[in-house]
Amino acid sequence: MDHTTHDPAEHSHGTASWGTAVKATLHCLTGCAIGEILGMVIGTALGWGNLPTMVLAIGLAFLFGYSFTLFAVLRAGLGLAAAVKVALAADTVSITVMEFVDNAIIALTPGAMDAHLTDALFWSALLGGFAVAFVITTPVNKWMIGRGKGHAVVHAHH
Repeated sequence: MDHTTHDPAEHSHGTASWGTAVKATLHCLTGCAIGEILGMVIGTALGWGNLPTMVLAIGLAFLFGYSFTLFAVLRAGLGLAAAVKVALAADTVSITVMEFVDNAIIALTPGAMDAHLTDALFWSALLGGFAVAFVITTPVNKWMIGRGKGHAVVHAHH
């Protein structure tokens, strides 16, 4: 996600565009999806139970989600400690909402937790959960960015 251009006025006075919110959410979704899919694939392939697989998937979703922002702000010239603080401030709420919604969809989809990597149900529940999480997380990001929080923190460093 390109954080090099933005309109500073967009992030003040309680307003943010839907386009900015969508970009921030897609940024979050990308990191979350990579981490979560990797965790689900690893846990399922190793025959782990549902709980350890979900813990791994959620942990990797946070790791990848934070790392995308971390690398972007490091490239912008921030030191490591400051970059970690920016990544945590920018992504924690977004990733948390996205992971809660996505994992709730997976957990509530009959048979999804027991599906295998070769089952269409495994992939449809996972990808469907991401789609629903995106729709729910975008307004959260819009609200946060409009108040100078979330990805607005990243934009302040470009």
